[in-house]
Amino acid sequence: MLIGIVSDTHDDLTAVEAAVSLFEREGVDAVVHCGDFVAPFSVTPFDADFDFHAVRGNNDGEWAVESTVEEFSEYHGEAAALSFDGVDIAVTHGTSDLVVDALVDCGDYDYVFHGHTHAHGVEARDGTVRVNPGGLPIPVDGADDAFRVATLETTDSGVDAVAHHVLDE
Repeated sequence: MLIGIVSDTHDDLTAVEAAVSLFEREGVDAVVHCGDFVAPFSVTPFDADFDFHAVRGNNDGEWAVESTVEEFSEYHGEAAALSFDGVDIAVTHGTSDLVVDALVDCGDYDYVFHGHTHAHGVEARDGTVRVNPGGLPIPVDGADDAFRVATLETTDSGVDAVAHHVLDE
């Protein structure tokens, strides 16, 4: 099973449409959004030919996103515990490093997905892999210089199961 991972799209419809197009070309079975859509209009392109899961980001507009997501899919609030093909995944926006580290270190999940930093990354720690797909480029030290998303192939394991993709907006 192929899972698409995206975060921090911040109302950029061009970026959202590029991500959805990539996920459709790759043939993902499900997409997980790690928060910071910001407004409901930027949610609707994810109503596509894949399952969709979302958690809340840390922007005020996120509170209005829930009802839009629920029109076609699953909105999980602050965090989610998901399972795909027997692969257990925790999802949070990533606003708190303490929460992300606790989810990684607890040993209950194969993967922990988060965003917030706008910096892509993958790290294995004691059997759990932390995945940040990246996000839109923002003028903050350490942030990516291009929009990125990620995919996870559940038939593989560890960091080798994760691929990051640079998208042209």
